[in-house]
Amino acid sequence: MSKLTTMREAIAAYVHDGDTVAIEGFTACICFAAAHEIIRQGRRDLVLCRMTPDLVYDQMVAAGCARKLVFSYLGNPGVGPLHAIRRAVEKGIPNPLELEEYSHFGMVARYIAGAYRLPFFPLRSYVGSDLPKVNPRIQFVESPYGDGPVAVVPPLNPDVAIIHAQRADVHGNTQLWGLLGAQKEVAFAARHVIVVVEEIVDEEVIRSDPNRTLIPGLIVDAVVHEPYGAHPSYVQGYYDRDNDFYLRWDEISRDEAATRAWLEEWVYGVRDRAEYVEKMGRETWERLRPTQAWSKPVNYG
Repeated sequence: MSKLTTMREAIAAYVHDGDTVAIEGFTACICFAAAHEIIRQGRRDLVLCRMTPDLVYDQMVAAGCARKLVFSYLGNPGVGPLHAIRRAVEKGIPNPLELEEYSHFGMVARYIAGAYRLPFFPLRSYVGSDLPKVNPRIQFVESPYGDGPVAVVPPLNPDVAIIHAQRADVHGNTQLWGLLGAQKEVAFAARHVIVVVEEIVDEEVIRSDPNRTLIPGLIVDAVVHEPYGAHPSYVQGYYDRDNDFYLRWDEISRDEAATRAWLEEWVYGVRDRAEYVEKMGRETWERLRPTQAWSKPVNYG
């Protein structure tokens, strides 16, 4: 049965006020299209989980969607701080924002524990760290094998994970390549999964290259076809990272009024991602067109 739907319908069905939402993607494949639809639909009091809550969550926080961030890095990559999140934390604008911080491995460990339905996940990297002092969810237990204390973190099971990828079939079998991040782990940990892809392909295409199938359709609730849905981040082989946008956002987001004006024009002011893409203009997509770098075929016979 086809799980193909629109972004508007997927968000309406699976993202609700107060939910814990994970929009993952490590540098690449960050689903801004889904974030913008969540903003348009006026979701509130969300707990936003992400290893690197960069611009995508800065925009959602600026729009008043979030009450808490669960994360392991905070910043505009290669540029500087996230000004909307900073306003929320320091001044409560537009709403107060709670922070729950981990290391990168700590967040991955929480997703793994969630995916495997474990009560916790042990890791060594918090020895000597100050994070346990400010995050009471990081605990220490005595190793049952007699080699001293080990840190543990609890499972993380988002209500919904939103994964952007290169391609999928209508059943949700999803293929992803390039920087994978924690896409697989968060998908298996989540209660619901929305997959957003650049391209819908036949099942035969998926079956012809099984090693690229990161997420099986059996855990996917909805499939959305949304070309350029990860802009300004990138999708390997489809378009490059829009570095100019990351620099512009640093200037825009420093001012609350300018941030609101950008949201009014580029999120509330467009009906959907297709209109956003059209508004960006052909020159943008030509500028971000990637070069050719084909991988070699393999014989699965």
